[in-house]
Amino acid sequence: MSARAFRGTILHCLTDPGVDNDRDAMQVFEDGVFIVEDGDIIDIGPADDMLLRLGEQCPVTDYRGRFLLPGFIDCHVHYPQTNIIAAYGTQLLDWLNTYTFPFEARFADIEYARETATFFVDELIRNGTTAAAVFATVHAHSVDALFEATSRKNMCTFAGKVLMDRHCPSNLCDTPETGYRESRDLIERWHGEGRNLYAITPRFAPTSSTEQLTLAGKLASEFPDTLIQTHLAENVEEVEWARSLFPDSDSYLGIYRDFGLLRDRSVFAHCIHLEDQDHASLAAHNAAIAFCPTSNLFLGSGLFDLETARNHGVRVGLATDVGGGTSFSQLDTVSEAYKVLQLRGQSLHSASGLYLATLGSAKALHLEDQIGNLLPGKAADFVVLDLESTPLLSRRMTTSQDPADQLFAQLMLADDRAIQATYVKGECVYARENPN
Repeated sequence: MSARAFRGTILHCLTDPGVDNDRDAMQVFEDGVFIVEDGDIIDIGPADDMLLRLGEQCPVTDYRGRFLLPGFIDCHVHYPQTNIIAAYGTQLLDWLNTYTFPFEARFADIEYARETATFFVDELIRNGTTAAAVFATVHAHSVDALFEATSRKNMCTFAGKVLMDRHCPSNLCDTPETGYRESRDLIERWHGEGRNLYAITPRFAPTSSTEQLTLAGKLASEFPDTLIQTHLAENVEEVEWARSLFPDSDSYLGIYRDFGLLRDRSVFAHCIHLEDQDHASLAAHNAAIAFCPTSNLFLGSGLFDLETARNHGVRVGLATDVGGGTSFSQLDTVSEAYKVLQLRGQSLHSASGLYLATLGSAKALHLEDQIGNLLPGKAADFVVLDLESTPLLSRRMTTSQDPADQLFAQLMLADDRAIQATYVKGECVYARENPN
């Protein structure tokens, strides 16, 4: 594939701006160019310098007046819950029983799974999300359907069959043995196939027996380069339930540790109601947290403490958590994260918001060597952001020429309408019609 160049206002993070208030962590080229060859970025810099170095045969796609950002990375989302997004409900456990379980039972039909997976992937891309860690259902073919859909777009995707053998409807209950065997078969079929990666996926400790968690730990030891994804300390009632089911463990997080599921490729969604020792334990094991502000607000679960996680050196990424979360947009999700942290007495400036949705999520998934920013050697997964996607944003953009301020306004006000184009491995997989 011949080289191509893209020109516009480039913003991406090199490190975490929230650590030591590092304002230089976000690199900005107000008029910048990056070059893509064979799906990867090979060079980046100011337009004046880069255009002089480009060969005459290298075409330039001109997006001046728009932002070029790394593709957004959603580090915790449920594709089977697409059809129940924004369903009126109470809090977590009631919501699971009322909506989640009945709809996940429909995925026994493989054609239903395939149709939902296709819509789900298209919706991610339409919102500028180019990589994700995804929960399927207990049905092994629900994972096949999802990976088939992401493969068609060449997206970088973690996904896994949900492990659940108790405290759920009988038509969604597997066994420790079937969960282990089907997960192993899926790992051997999909992990490392193209950009597909497998995630060992216990729903959460209360819906797995000790036998099932033991076999999940066995899978983790047999396939150390897979991800482990699950839920942790989302809801007060859930925490109490988990502790009552596993009284020998010293905390809810300790349950996962005791079964070999706390390690450097573990991602725990929510982590709102952690116990005193848990942040240090997460950091010691190099595990990560998926910050899910929209669903935490929608289900009334609580307010995540980003500052404490950062102070302990815990990796944190951003997640929509659809369908408890009410938007596929990481722009919307950053806006909700800002408000959650305001209520915590914490701040989230524009660079930190961009970091959480891109490089922070890449680090949470241990993919920072492949995606998360636009440095040479990374995959050319990126988004073209229309700064005037609504009349209000068009008016707001007239008040400032500072890219950081403009980015903050976009993070607070923009939504899927702002995504002018989405590129995966240098190929345009979505272009918004009539962006103006």
